[in-house]
Amino acid sequence: MQFGVFSVSDITRDPVSGETPSEAERIDAIVQIAKKTEEVGLDVFAIGEHHNPPFFSSAPTTLLAHIAALTERLIVTTSTTLITTNDPVRIAEEYAMLQHLSKGRMDLMLGRGNTAPVYPWFGQDIRQSLPLGLENYNLLHRLWREDVVDWEGKFRTPLQGFTSTPRPLDDVPPFVWHGSIRSPEIAEQAAYYGDGFFANHIFWPKEHYMRLITFYRQRYAHYGHGSEKQAIVGLGGQAYIAKRSQQAVKEFRPYFNEAPVYGNGPTMEDFADQTPLTVGSPQEVIDKTLTFREHFGDYQRQLFLIDHAGLPLKMVLNQLELLGGEVVPVLRKELAAKRDPEVPEAPTHQSLVKAKYGDGPVRQPRPNANRGDNVTGGSPYQDTDAVQAG
Repeated sequence: MQFGVFSVSDITRDPVSGETPSEAERIDAIVQIAKKTEEVGLDVFAIGEHHNPPFFSSAPTTLLAHIAALTERLIVTTSTTLITTNDPVRIAEEYAMLQHLSKGRMDLMLGRGNTAPVYPWFGQDIRQSLPLGLENYNLLHRLWREDVVDWEGKFRTPLQGFTSTPRPLDDVPPFVWHGSIRSPEIAEQAAYYGDGFFANHIFWPKEHYMRLITFYRQRYAHYGHGSEKQAIVGLGGQAYIAKRSQQAVKEFRPYFNEAPVYGNGPTMEDFADQTPLTVGSPQEVIDKTLTFREHFGDYQRQLFLIDHAGLPLKMVLNQLELLGGEVVPVLRKELAAKRDPEVPEAPTHQSLVKAKYGDGPVRQPRPNANRGDNVTGGSPYQDTDAVQAG
């Protein structure tokens, strides 16, 4: 079972101090948060992708490569990578590079995102969101598994004899999670490819996510990847932790009340009752998180949102101390004791390499540099005059 934290990268006014951090301060803070995530014994750090204020994470691979260089065992990932408005060729190249630089300590979560204007910003039509996402992932899946790709689709220009570089480390593509808040089509896509399904599990009641996860498990088995129990499931969650429950409620209430994502809605108590949000002591966070297994079955990855709504860095680092020191060790023990032996661990690069090669030698791809002319990438037999004229 993997535990970690994720950030949506918001830059939000602190309602207590009245201060709003600069982009530079927030970017520096997120690096400190990621380093602390490893220091306290957690497994995963994830960052979202946004291209508009008040968010800063427009280049997640750059950020994650930096974090990977500053850590030793932390898995870096996304929450999410936009499969609709990023070109799949660039996703293939950038995340394969991240895979190499992190020595395999990475994976990625794909999603359509929830910011409507991003589509025209990148030349796409939001009305084509679902077919665009499905087509783009089909291409991305092939780019990581085929050395030379011929491809034609509806939403981008065709590819002829294209090789995405660098090739995946050890010739093993990065593991992919498909993130969803509401779409059964995304659960179907994850099941079809045998990939992981990450239920956002933040804003909606458990019954909604139970339907999505149950559907994904059924379709995963339908496509022959394993039993329903063997499907790869991840969950989001939210927590604000303090030594005592009353302290947590007092400290977090002003941040909840003015948070853009749920301010001026239900009371904090009602929201916590209706969603996965826990505001309380370490034991209260443990107790509520253990109910996730009761609702969704055994799962492989649990990520907590702890740095949003204008919370200052010091408070976030304190959250990590409590999460890593008092909450997660108990969750690991309790969930391991209840775990069905048929349920696999979360995939890692090492486990995927082992599954592919066993004890045999590992292949490091060496694309044929002489397939083209090394300058234009074109065929060595094409018309030289035409190349020069272009």
